[in-house]
Amino acid sequence: MFVALAVGALSVTAVAGPTSSAFAQAGTTLTGAGSTLVQPLEAKWAADFQSQNGTQITYGAVGSGTGIQQITARTVDFGASDAPLTAAQAAACNGCVQVPWALTATGVAYHVNGLSKLQLNSNVLTQIFQGRISMWNDKRIKAINPKVKLPATKITPVFRSDGSGDTYAFTDFLSRTSPAWKSRIGTGTQVNFPVGQGGKGNDGVTAIVSSTDGSIAYISAAYIIAHGLKAAALQNRAGNYELPNLKNISAAAATLKKVPANNEMHIVAPPKSAKTAYPLSTFTYAILPKASPKAALLNKFVTYAMTTGQKFGAALDFAPIPAIVLKAAKSTLTQVK
Repeated sequence: MFVALAVGALSVTAVAGPTSSAFAQAGTTLTGAGSTLVQPLEAKWAADFQSQNGTQITYGAVGSGTGIQQITARTVDFGASDAPLTAAQAAACNGCVQVPWALTATGVAYHVNGLSKLQLNSNVLTQIFQGRISMWNDKRIKAINPKVKLPATKITPVFRSDGSGDTYAFTDFLSRTSPAWKSRIGTGTQVNFPVGQGGKGNDGVTAIVSSTDGSIAYISAAYIIAHGLKAAALQNRAGNYELPNLKNISAAAATLKKVPANNEMHIVAPPKSAKTAYPLSTFTYAILPKASPKAALLNKFVTYAMTTGQKFGAALDFAPIPAIVLKAAKSTLTQVK
């Protein structure tokens, strides 16, 4: 059961995205916007960094897509995204770098009265989110949950209505494991889900799942913990069903042998050799302009987040950044001047 992952409670609150009017003197404040997945950890970073350095950090958890838009427009000092920049986004951002600063997972949460344990694979997930499996007692779900009593409850798929890194991770996982999904739906921060109900941000999706019997959704692991939701164990390429805990997230990241120059990394659907890997693990990135009047402060804050700030991760289901990734991230950060 997923409850074993929980370590205390946390408050996850998205705030309005900062605009250019939110800027104060260089060196005294930082403003950022983007990923709701990283927001619980970023809130810990901001509070601790301010207590140590006196720097106020304002962050708008507005979704990865909007975060990329705001840093591209330079209405914030940094963006945050769980989806790596596309070639078009990188060009539009006009001199931005992406720095991997945290490692966690997107979980598959469900709310089905009387159902406390559930296993799912990518095939069943693709059928659910295309409306081809519509009842919880469907024989295809039964086949991978032979000892579980599944109710005759209608399935309500829930997805992100905003541009989301969680959507990117989820659709990236399904596209890499299902050719049919790749050709019909594809991968992106926003895709056209043929069925289900949309919610804005992890907060919005979490609220729908919490109140809807029969619902299923992809939600960042920290929010699943915070709201006491149940998480399904997902089948990895080794054939094992794994939960999004620290050990399994780290196992997925450990499959990385090198980091590309642009830091774009995909650790969903890791190889069979990673027997305990959770197959929906993901890095999340700070998006930074190479030229900034606050370059020194950005360097200081992001370096803090990748090192000292990692101490807050375990309670929120963020695993430590692997050494190979940290080295690449620090090297990239030297370009911010």
